[in-house]
Amino acid sequence: MSNYLKKTSKNTKRTLQEMKDRGEKISMLTAYDYTMASIIDKAGIDVILVGDSASNVMAGNRTTLSITLDQMIYHAQSVVRAVKSAMVIVDMPFGACCGNPMKSLDAAVRVMQETGADAIKIEGGQEVSEDIKKILAAGIPVMSHLGLMPQSIHNYGNYAIRARNEKESEKLISDCLLVESLGVFGILLEKIPSYTATKISDMLKIPTIGIGAGSGVDGQVLVIQDVMGMNDEFSPKFLRRYADLHTVMSEATRHYIEDVKSVSFPNQSESY
Repeated sequence: MSNYLKKTSKNTKRTLQEMKDRGEKISMLTAYDYTMASIIDKAGIDVILVGDSASNVMAGNRTTLSITLDQMIYHAQSVVRAVKSAMVIVDMPFGACCGNPMKSLDAAVRVMQETGADAIKIEGGQEVSEDIKKILAAGIPVMSHLGLMPQSIHNYGNYAIRARNEKESEKLISDCLLVESLGVFGILLEKIPSYTATKISDMLKIPTIGIGAGSGVDGQVLVIQDVMGMNDEFSPKFLRRYADLHTVMSEATRHYIEDVKSVSFPNQSESY
């Protein structure tokens, strides 16, 4: 059995730093419920992100903006109960960390106390630097999220690649260096040119996790429903599907319906 399937200790931010230092790539997937988290944790995933993408894939909202702090805490509690070895990081939802350090600290403390998670993730750089400092000072590990930031979708107007022009690229690099200096343990880089992501990863001592950022980063993250092929309506360039559960589950449901209608389920052995 491969070593990565034999892990018995709980991953922490120190684990991720050690992985970067020795050149081992970091694997991360999202999860929002007990069952899915249990499956991927037992499979050996390094990190589970309880993403605000739950707003889209679990609740059917058009953007991530609709999910609340209470809802994120609920999803995170479900995930943490299932996890034995993966590091669990929880997204701070829209409005929880937006330039009011004390409000941000209160929200971060709630997440850590009520869920038992290992860290939080915050979208933004210089604009939320005071929030990050306040949270870090309280002893809460923080991962930053830069590049395409879904919580700012109304500012962008679309989900296009970010940091393609010089000005935005310089701002991204500046923000990465800033948050590293503040003490975040890692940065998630979303949908930026691969050469920029590689440049940033080489510049920084802390780990970088990419989604649509090429292979030069220190790790990768994807949404579990996309990876497993449960969602057949979302096909960005950066997505690789490792299963087709949409087809499997649809066919299983049709077979169940047929068996119920024909009274072949339950049979005698399935009855008391």
